[in-house]
Amino acid sequence: MAGQFRSYVWDPVLILTQIVLMQAVYYSSLGLWLALVDSLVQNSPSLDQIFSYEILGFSTPPGRLSMIAFILNALTCALGLLYFIRRGKQCLDFTVTVHFFHLLGCWIYNAHFPTALTWWLVHVVCTALMAVIGEYLCMRTELKEIPLNSVPKSSV
Repeated sequence: MAGQFRSYVWDPVLILTQIVLMQAVYYSSLGLWLALVDSLVQNSPSLDQIFSYEILGFSTPPGRLSMIAFILNALTCALGLLYFIRRGKQCLDFTVTVHFFHLLGCWIYNAHFPTALTWWLVHVVCTALMAVIGEYLCMRTELKEIPLNSVPKSSV
């Protein structure tokens, strides 16, 4: 969209598409980071690493590695915000939405509400990182000059 202003019309189809896309980015990149971390330590991948809140922790090596994967995923998802959302004002909204749906997924997967302090700590840090870095990246692109004409200026 180089050289054009973005429309501010409320478009629910666009918003729902962006939510679904960001969820796909979140889980696919988290799966890739967990697979990479698991391959480094020859650990078998498990769905518990994504949804079980009891896995995350400082005391066990798999818990620490999963926390690293979640942090790296926040950085990857910030790039997703840059490429798919492109609005600094909406980065926090989409970040909280992604993590809210992850909370619901964890709640359904475990059949009870997450109560582990480390799970909440990791996700609050990941939410903050994803929102702040995503907003920074989007603001950098929003502040670029908008070309007003395509004709080069003649020197007078």
